[in-house]
Amino acid sequence: MSEPHAVFPEPRPVVGRLPKYAAGKPPAPVPGLTPYKLSSNENPLEPLPQVLQAVREFEDINRYPDPLSSRLRAALAEQLDVSAEDIVTGGGSLGALIQVLSAYAGTNDDGVPDEVVYPWRSFEAYPIVVDQAGARSVQVPLTFDGRHDLEAMAAAVSQNTSIVILCTPNNPTGPVLRTAEVEAFIQKVPQDVLIVIDEAYLEFVRVEDAVDGIAMYRKYPNVLALRTFSKAHGLANLRVGYTVARPEITQHLRATAVPFAVSTVAELAAVASVQHQADVEIRVKDLVAERERIVAALTEQGWTLPESQGNFVWLALGERAGEFAAAAEARAITVRAFAGEGVRVSVGETEGNDRFIELAGEWIRS
Repeated sequence: MSEPHAVFPEPRPVVGRLPKYAAGKPPAPVPGLTPYKLSSNENPLEPLPQVLQAVREFEDINRYPDPLSSRLRAALAEQLDVSAEDIVTGGGSLGALIQVLSAYAGTNDDGVPDEVVYPWRSFEAYPIVVDQAGARSVQVPLTFDGRHDLEAMAAAVSQNTSIVILCTPNNPTGPVLRTAEVEAFIQKVPQDVLIVIDEAYLEFVRVEDAVDGIAMYRKYPNVLALRTFSKAHGLANLRVGYTVARPEITQHLRATAVPFAVSTVAELAAVASVQHQADVEIRVKDLVAERERIVAALTEQGWTLPESQGNFVWLALGERAGEFAAAAEARAITVRAFAGEGVRVSVGETEGNDRFIELAGEWIRS
């Protein structure tokens, strides 16, 4: 209990202005119904048996991890055919992004903040981590069908812009960026602006001409690919992400990297998953098939959906988003509502998906 008239240190003013990150919540119990969490874009499948075995066998918890995640970087370098020097790991893709912002965006010595341009609505952590870095968010509205407005994003780049973030597939709406449109965009952006291609849901994409961040990094020196093991690999709790960029960029990312952000047990799990990539792809194929089943069912019901290329679908419900989320919770499923905008629903277990489809059908008929 606080003492009367106690005075406490005040945080930086920006802290009070930060939007609050709203993590997907588990469903409240409903008698007679198995609960399903469809609110966090988690992989409903447990990791591969080889990954679980690697976790069980690890014992050196009393030792610090390798700060460079050398084994994982070597495995990724072989898989992606890149230099290990071009890879920097972080605590999930968000942790890796924070390292990028720490190196390339903030308030400069003259007091002028850098600008970070990104689409909106997109990943809700973007404005939080940009503000934390001391930079200024420049949010460019999506088009009516949930896509990046790349023309408007290029026009929003100014002399103060240090980073542009592209989210593909876009979370929470789902559309993916195409190679040609991204290359045209890159060529409009000054070469001293870092372009981050956030590919958290890359493995779920089934569009032939979808942009590939690794291909773009090979071709353009100012492009950085951002990826994660949280989604397709099912390692969300272990927090493993990474960036791939030219060594002229990664040298600065290592200077700002959080020491020991990736534990050894997380690294070993990620390595095991990389070594059994074919098995991961089989599981992803099943999840994509389930996504397509959901999309087909909703489309037949009369819903108009943005292109869904992640492990989720988006319902543009506007002001009724909260109402739909409450109706879902009454059925022991949780979805992620964005007030006044819409609802994102993750692909989960079949029964949970069926329950969501049933609710969506009743909703649109009413």
